[in-house]
Amino acid sequence: MAPVKNIIFDLGGVLLNLDVPKTSAAFKALGLTHIDELFRIGFATSFFRDYEMGTISDEEFVEKALQLTAPGTTPAQVIAAWNDMLLDFPAERVEFLKQLQSKYHIYLFSNTNQIHLLHFHKAYREVYGGEMDDLFIKAYYSHLIRMRKPDVAAFEYVIKASGVNAAETLFIDDALINVEGAHKAGLQALHLSDGKTILDLGL
Repeated sequence: MAPVKNIIFDLGGVLLNLDVPKTSAAFKALGLTHIDELFRIGFATSFFRDYEMGTISDEEFVEKALQLTAPGTTPAQVIAAWNDMLLDFPAERVEFLKQLQSKYHIYLFSNTNQIHLLHFHKAYREVYGGEMDDLFIKAYYSHLIRMRKPDVAAFEYVIKASGVNAAETLFIDDALINVEGAHKAGLQALHLSDGKTILDLGL
């Protein structure tokens, strides 16, 4: 196995703490009782997948959610429920990423969407006073590149766009299906299992 020169991090569940059940509970309270069939960690279907792929707008996403919620639900309530899963970006992880910059070329690849991106970028600025993306040589977001994990083509796009050698690049994700996709694209890949953080990996 080639020495690692580059690291591609997932965001949610790896760098940013997530509580997906919190969003699930919020949507169920709004009447979208089958939310878990549409969206969960490492899985998205229907308009949730379309939104992560950037093929529908923020307004279209909210409207499709409203069609499945109880009468009287507002767009603001849908957005709040959707953002409920986004928690904190722990300071020790921010500092660790800064330390890694002297050892590796580091990148970000996240399955996300515009509502979430605006929310976690704003939250990061409020706490740390800078731009989150500055921690990485380049950040790749599924809705902007219109490809998402675990599709091999998505990993191949990131590899080519970054100019890295896949064999010398480690991908880290908390969803096993994404780790498997990375392996298929020729990357070294590591599943961050429950209870562990990036500080436990010996990087």
